[in-house]
Amino acid sequence: MVVELMPGDVALGQRDDQLKTLLGSCVSVILTDPRRTVGAMCHIVHVGKPNATNAQNTAFGEVAMKEMFARLRAVGVNPTHCDAFVFGGGNMFPKLFDVRHVGDANVDWVLDFLHDQGIHVVDHCLGGNGYRKVSWTVGKGDPLVETVFAEQGVTT
Repeated sequence: MVVELMPGDVALGQRDDQLKTLLGSCVSVILTDPRRTVGAMCHIVHVGKPNATNAQNTAFGEVAMKEMFARLRAVGVNPTHCDAFVFGGGNMFPKLFDVRHVGDANVDWVLDFLHDQGIHVVDHCLGGNGYRKVSWTVGKGDPLVETVFAEQGVTT
């Protein structure tokens, strides 16, 4: 199964399922059990606590992480025992924002949240002036990340 996450989506995959997303200033978190038999991925648009109108909106970091935790627990995985991969938080408008931008705020919130939960971040690719294509096939391999820098049109 291949799942392409759009902004605000949360997905759970089993071994050999592929989870993918495209990020700008948004941040994606992948949580996986240490044996990498199960993985959950989210695409966070807004960080922090949502207002009452958005209390169930997984575009918000707090709601997305709560949903990921619930999906992992539903298959017998304790989220706090998972490894994390974190990607995104790019500055999509470097000519307008050269110091602090929304991508920075997204990254800070996600890393603080994971730290507070005691979840180990195995790898990350964060910040910069570009967007990222993230793809992970649940299993032993690491997620693949392609970064495209807007000002250069260059990928890494």
